[in-house]
Amino acid sequence: MNAHANLTGKVALVQGGSRGIGAAIVERLAREGAAVGFTYVSSEVNALELQDSIIANGGKALAIRADSADEKAIRQAVQRTAEAFGGLDILVNNAGVLAVAPLNEFKLEDLDRTLAINVRSVFIASQEAARHMNEDGRIINIGSTNAERMPFAGGSVYAMSKSALVGLTKGLARDLGPQGITVNNVQPGPVDTDMNPDHGDFAQTLKGFMALPRYGKSEEIASFVAYLAGPEAAYITGASLTIDGGFSA
Repeated sequence: MNAHANLTGKVALVQGGSRGIGAAIVERLAREGAAVGFTYVSSEVNALELQDSIIANGGKALAIRADSADEKAIRQAVQRTAEAFGGLDILVNNAGVLAVAPLNEFKLEDLDRTLAINVRSVFIASQEAARHMNEDGRIINIGSTNAERMPFAGGSVYAMSKSALVGLTKGLARDLGPQGITVNNVQPGPVDTDMNPDHGDFAQTLKGFMALPRYGKSEEIASFVAYLAGPEAAYITGASLTIDGGFSA
């Protein structure tokens, strides 16, 4: 474990934590000393491997199967984490979906699912988590630089969902400030994951939009999240903070 563990004694829940950016966040928070619950839907093998790896290294982790489109499952995941580890201090809303299609072909069910997972689940998880948090609680939403810039066709619904998090973050910061809970929104640019690999079909195009001509690493996003979850970020709230290699510059 990290000798400079800033989150020792803290309890975290990461929505969507079995792979990619979410898994990197789970690993980083655990390394910083937090007990971490995290949800998954289909990647059970990955989720259990991650859970077991953290425990084998002396940490505390709990993989929870929960569909972020299901209100009851979200609330139960918050409750299970709080019961398993004795409270809740940090919520990271990382679950997300991406549907891209021309406007005249975009299916309404894809719009509904995008809003359900990218926006509605953030509200539900935050509402439930705030009931368990004491002062110095942290809610961290994972948005997207596409809230600021959508440079290609077909991404309007995704951009809308991530723009909604900007307003939701500001509003929740006002709602929860009196309780001493901070709420912030991290907006990554292109990050090398299974969903959007740095050698994929869109990689060269996306790199052309950026000031730094490379994809980000999941660990770079996780380090930013860990900072916001830690004691040094106690005066930051209601902010949307971009980490995108200059994509939106």
